[in-house]
Amino acid sequence: MVKVGIVGGTGYTGVELLRLLVGHQGVSLCVITSRSEAGRAVADLYPNLRGHTDLCFTQPDLAALSQCDLVFFATPNGIAMTQAGVLLDAGVRVIDLAADFRIKDVAVWEQWYGMTHASPEWVAEAVYGLPEVNREAIRSARLVANPGCYPTAVTLGYLPLLKAGGVDVEHLIADCKSGVSGAGRGANTAMLMAETGESFKAYAVSGHRHQPEIRQNLAIALGRDVGLTFVPHLLPMVRGIHATLYARVSGEIDPQALYQDAYRNEPFVDVMPAGSHPETRSVRGANQCRIAIHRPPGGGTLVVLSVIDNLVKGAAGQAVQNMNLMFGIDESEGLQQVALLP
Repeated sequence: MVKVGIVGGTGYTGVELLRLLVGHQGVSLCVITSRSEAGRAVADLYPNLRGHTDLCFTQPDLAALSQCDLVFFATPNGIAMTQAGVLLDAGVRVIDLAADFRIKDVAVWEQWYGMTHASPEWVAEAVYGLPEVNREAIRSARLVANPGCYPTAVTLGYLPLLKAGGVDVEHLIADCKSGVSGAGRGANTAMLMAETGESFKAYAVSGHRHQPEIRQNLAIALGRDVGLTFVPHLLPMVRGIHATLYARVSGEIDPQALYQDAYRNEPFVDVMPAGSHPETRSVRGANQCRIAIHRPPGGGTLVVLSVIDNLVKGAAGQAVQNMNLMFGIDESEGLQQVALLP
């Protein structure tokens, strides 16, 4: 059994990790921390977990966490970089669900996240935890940087096309929509139902911190930088990301065959039949990315539709997938849940 700890268990990604891990046959949950809820039973805060765990939240304690085999950081940006080094030095493996180790250029990270990086020496070693790209490196990693939700949907949507060539990589457009849980569980007037209900808006058009992460992913796949316009939007729903991706293409390619071949053996990427329109509800609660490809009349632009649940394949589910790889467990263990409908 893998002895697991979670730092920051009261947010949406923390409780989603708990939901997945309590049903995982290869995991023993040992520690879950929260400064604000220390001493409180986890099931009192999250009644959906009643009967599944008797853990109580505890104050963060690196000595206790050092007794684990793996620690997940489900914390705000800037926390893992101050604590992960102690655990790594103690032989504990770490998966960070925040952004502390995702961007390899530390100066770029500091520019977008507005703080000085506390442990830049670990950034180079961290493996970017997108299994469809880095599966073998993840298996032996000590530190995994779990991808962001938008970057997961956009990267998986673009990768086969960019690798195939014949794409104008200077004019990629990612038009993305997210549910409100992507903003976290903290009190925020802008996320109130009265503010988001019956409304739809773009935000961070002048620059979103996930853009450099996406560009890094695509540049690594392509071997050169890309030109990307990334515009996120907020939808009045709890879960889900829908990425509509545009690319100018030249030459004769069969995009349907291209994507089916690229993801044929991927357990958590579903390339849908030609002409499909994936819905966010079709992945709600599941560790799945569903993709469909369209070529509208005119033929010069390809449209890729990519949907995920931002809390599962975009966060906690992908983290569990990475954990499975790191400990030689079947990659799908604990992640076989069927999406919720309606």
